[in-house]
Amino acid sequence: MSLQDHLPPLSRQFVSHFGEMGSRWGINRTVGQIYALLFVSPRALNADEIAETLEFSRSNVSMGLKELQSWRLVRMKHLSGDRREYFESPADVWEIFRHLAEERRRREIEPTLSMLRMALLEQPSTDEERHAQERMRQMYDLIDRLMTWFDDVQKLAPETAMQLMGMGSAVTRVLELKDRVTGRAAARAGKEA
Repeated sequence: MSLQDHLPPLSRQFVSHFGEMGSRWGINRTVGQIYALLFVSPRALNADEIAETLEFSRSNVSMGLKELQSWRLVRMKHLSGDRREYFESPADVWEIFRHLAEERRRREIEPTLSMLRMALLEQPSTDEERHAQERMRQMYDLIDRLMTWFDDVQKLAPETAMQLMGMGSAVTRVLELKDRVTGRAAARAGKEA
């Protein structure tokens, strides 16, 4: 039996796409497909079912599930009367996004912020170092501000966060109007000229 025999066309397309996109997101194809299968599955699956459906070795499935658990993107559960472990994706897509964002922050952004903090404590001795440090300060300030904003968004109820995201263009128009009223747009245009 092939993947085509195990999944309906829409699910098969989704699973294949996640496998292809996995490497672009920093995970391997197997992990991407395992996650996609669990995401679209109407019930929790055990490792044997995942291996059979995706035609992966049991060891590849086990390693993939461990990686997904470390990202908190899948949960293990036990079914009454069955000794096997079953896995499922969280049902709430906002929860999935939060876990993914928190893990990426912990693994990628925090080390960068730490390095930048240390660099900003250094005393530059040349104009080139002062220039480089100023650029690093700009990067640090931007990332720090984004992380503060992200922390604020994380505290919102999912419904409120979705409303906020839906207001994107309206917020932009309000800020542009404010800039016109306060004259900041003209000042910014003068800087760019």
